[in-house]
Amino acid sequence: MMKLLTLAAACAAVVTVSAAPAFAADPVIAKLAQPVPQATKFIAGDAVFNCDGDTCVARSPTSGTFATSTCKTIAAKVGALVSYTGEKAMDETRLSACNSVAVAHAAGAQVAKQ
Repeated sequence: MMKLLTLAAACAAVVTVSAAPAFAADPVIAKLAQPVPQATKFIAGDAVFNCDGDTCVARSPTSGTFATSTCKTIAAKVGALVSYTGEKAMDETRLSACNSVAVAHAAGAQVAKQ
């Protein structure tokens, strides 16, 4: 009887582990105000973002990927965001906080060019 219970527990563990990817979180998508000049990839919020054109996508987000701090990191790297969505869209107040970093970054880049 004990061997049967152990076998059942092991089978349940294998099914749970192999089914985990099917329940992965929705991707996090950052829509940019301006397209990136070339495809780029970086890590923010413990997730890999792939940017092409006016979109950056993290296909395997973590619990911290949808944070304002992650949004700020993205804005600092690739510019202002029009939207930031995961399971829901980021509200305007938080999105504005993200874009304040992009504005500061763009101003610094402009000064460096002069």
